[in-house]
Amino acid sequence: MQSTRSIFRWMVAAFCVALILSVAVSGLEGIGEKGTVAALRVTGRWSFLLFWLAYTGSAMATLLGQSFQPIRRRSREFGLAFASAHLVHLALVGWLCWIGATPATSVFVLFGIAVFWTYAIALVSFGDPRKMLGSAGWWLLRAVGLNYIAYAFATDFTSNPFSGGIARQIAYVPFAILSILGPILWVAGEAARFVRGRAETALPAGRPRVP
Repeated sequence: MQSTRSIFRWMVAAFCVALILSVAVSGLEGIGEKGTVAALRVTGRWSFLLFWLAYTGSAMATLLGQSFQPIRRRSREFGLAFASAHLVHLALVGWLCWIGATPATSVFVLFGIAVFWTYAIALVSFGDPRKMLGSAGWWLLRAVGLNYIAYAFATDFTSNPFSGGIARQIAYVPFAILSILGPILWVAGEAARFVRGRAETALPAGRPRVP
């Protein structure tokens, strides 16, 4: 498990990148509704990339081999970096409400639940989740929470990604593809680990297991 200092550096770096992106976009587009929405899109994509690596890192290592082990080993850092960077995104949502451009209630419900899962998992991750919840409880918390967050991102990115011209397609299509690929990788990775675990359990006593 990585040191607290290392994790803190990841979180600070991710937050600073999100803040710089927000300030840069706001400087170009202004701090009104248009500029704030643009900053929300940019910071949302930065958060999503961090989340996607945390979400799929283990699956990619399981399915695609040792080359992806570094991502798997950093899944905790990526997840907490996502939670940290997303604070900037949430601050922008608050600003959008403050200037009178409050999103629809359905948006708050969909993404509010995702925010709950983000920080519930992050809070537990600071301790020893397997000791607190047990292996099964920790797996269930992550399975439900991470897949709901993935669903919320996919709902946004797959909403008419091919409409609005080239600029919109560049801004949406790559993220739409990743948002669809992520759950496929996660399910396939979990299935592969389950099958592998059953196969290892079925090995005769004393027979060496393949690493």
